[in-house]
Amino acid sequence: MMAPGERRAPRVRIGCAGWSIPSRHRYLFGEGDSHLSRYATRFDVTEINSTFYRPHQSRTFERWAASVPARFRFSLKLPRQITHEARLLQTGDALTRFFDDVSGLGKKLGGVLVQLPPSLAFDARVADRFFGMVRRRCDAPVACEPRHASWFEPGVDALWDRYRVARVAADPARLPAAALPAGARGPARWSYWRWHGSPRIYYSRYDDETLQSLAHDLCGQGRPRSPAWCILDNTAHGHAIEDAARLQDLIHGIMAASSP
Repeated sequence: MMAPGERRAPRVRIGCAGWSIPSRHRYLFGEGDSHLSRYATRFDVTEINSTFYRPHQSRTFERWAASVPARFRFSLKLPRQITHEARLLQTGDALTRFFDDVSGLGKKLGGVLVQLPPSLAFDARVADRFFGMVRRRCDAPVACEPRHASWFEPGVDALWDRYRVARVAADPARLPAAALPAGARGPARWSYWRWHGSPRIYYSRYDDETLQSLAHDLCGQGRPRSPAWCILDNTAHGHAIEDAARLQDLIHGIMAASSP
């Protein structure tokens, strides 16, 4: 098992939604002054979902950034006010407020997650205007998790490329295509995987065979130049931590075996 702080596969980041550490998993982590600082002794990325539900003050982000090493990155979920209530329409002011608030993370803002409601169909004009506004306010990588079938049509690929957006690979997936990473190609390619637990979302633990398959997929996506991030969100019974740690070990083994 890989100990806290050991080598990690280049360009592959593994983490959890949030940084809660069940007591039974404390042995996986080093010491720290807070839950976040302890979490960061093992993992180098976390996804913050609380930004979807409520705004946070800039000093909160500053405190989080100060709690983790320089290599650590945060992924933040856009507020539901923007994605679910406004449905991407007339969101310029809300986007400005959001990115002003999260500026406290500085360079540790590693990604922005745009999760869309299942009922939101693709509208080329709306999507183009929205992601254009995002890009005018944010240089960080952006991942989008669409959940309506219309977003998986080939005609959407040009949008992903234009605004350098990764399409999330989700588990469980509503559609077969939703299980696969896609989106921007070329130098801007970035794959973002969100695994929520299956068959029971948020609760189920992944078996070792499934994690081994995922590890190989991530290593394939993460080499030689394209970053691959995987977030475990099966947090209801604390399985995200053990699954992420096991996945991390598997990836380390794959990369070590492939080294000259």
